[in-house]
Amino acid sequence: MTAQATASAGTQDSNAHIDPAAQVASAGFVPVQTRSERPHSFEPGDFGAPTGREVNWKHTPVAKLTSLFSVASPNDGVRYEFGAGEQYVSSPLAAGDAPRGEVFLAEDVTAAVAWQGSAEALHVRIPREEEVAEPVFVSVTGLGADRRADAHIVIEALEHSSATVVLQHTGSAQYAQNVEILVRDGAKLTVISLQQWQDDAVHAAAHQARVGADATLKHFIVSFGGGVVRVNPNVELAGAGSEGYLYGLSYADAGQHLESQVYLHHKGPHTKGDVLYKGALQGQGAHSVWIGDVLIGANANGTDSYEANRNLVLTEGARADSIPNLEIETGDILGAGHASATGRFDDEQLFYLQARGISEEEARRLVVLGFLTDIVQRLGIPALETELLDAIETELSAVNA
Repeated sequence: MTAQATASAGTQDSNAHIDPAAQVASAGFVPVQTRSERPHSFEPGDFGAPTGREVNWKHTPVAKLTSLFSVASPNDGVRYEFGAGEQYVSSPLAAGDAPRGEVFLAEDVTAAVAWQGSAEALHVRIPREEEVAEPVFVSVTGLGADRRADAHIVIEALEHSSATVVLQHTGSAQYAQNVEILVRDGAKLTVISLQQWQDDAVHAAAHQARVGADATLKHFIVSFGGGVVRVNPNVELAGAGSEGYLYGLSYADAGQHLESQVYLHHKGPHTKGDVLYKGALQGQGAHSVWIGDVLIGANANGTDSYEANRNLVLTEGARADSIPNLEIETGDILGAGHASATGRFDDEQLFYLQARGISEEEARRLVVLGFLTDIVQRLGIPALETELLDAIETELSAVNA
């Protein structure tokens, strides 16, 4: 069963009464309909340069990403630094060195470019049964809007370990990135990817994860900066009893394009998944894209899954595209659903606050903070939560300026 929040793209000619989709199928070519059907390759040439008509590129400003469609030469556009937890950074992994490639399969040209362009992959490894109290902090600093870089990062939490890994992106660069996440049986891992780039940065990333039996992954995508930022997480709940919580927060300003195409695959039995992405937009040309795909496989008995996307449009000229998809291959589930909503301020909320003596400007600020704080508070890192709330306040001050 497949449910989609968008109307069918197939149209019928009023004169000939021919469905173009049927014509394409009869010609021997059936377009990719679901995320699970997408082709995979580590060779960029196998994908070719996107045109913007492909199902996974049609909401993306392809022309602004052309620099990422070929391997970087030289690969010197970013600098990596390590805060707390540097002792968990292991020896780099060449292609073919385990566990690099254990899970990752490139499903678009930028992911294949990042694979080919990274001779050595950064490897963050949490030892078996170790509980890491402080977050492992990896800083990725762009060295200039005209500089290119490709990267593959492997984050591995061994059996029954517990840790949080933060990837913080600042500065400016043209950056193609893969993040491969391995959560072994019984482990609990949180991965937070912060996009706080300058406005001229271009960043395309593919995050792919596999979660083992009785293991838990919390995955956050937080995008505030960058000209074009496209971060696509793909999580497979492979082991029995595994859990995946995928959260996102974005704040798009004038001219910014912030995008996430989320894929959650319930593969093992008795798995639990929760997807919640929230975004705010302001300014002419501000654009956010969220596409959420959930696949409940034939062997995923007892699954409990839900996905939702909420967007708050603060000014004229901003646009949010939101498309949830749900595919179910078994009838033996606890529950599954999806939701999407995009709107402006709730007039009733504003009236309620203003009726109690709060100015309209302050009421709007409180509504936005209340809307976005839900995601911020799930991070579990007080210092980072404060930093992001301050960033939201800064964004809001620009609206009222």
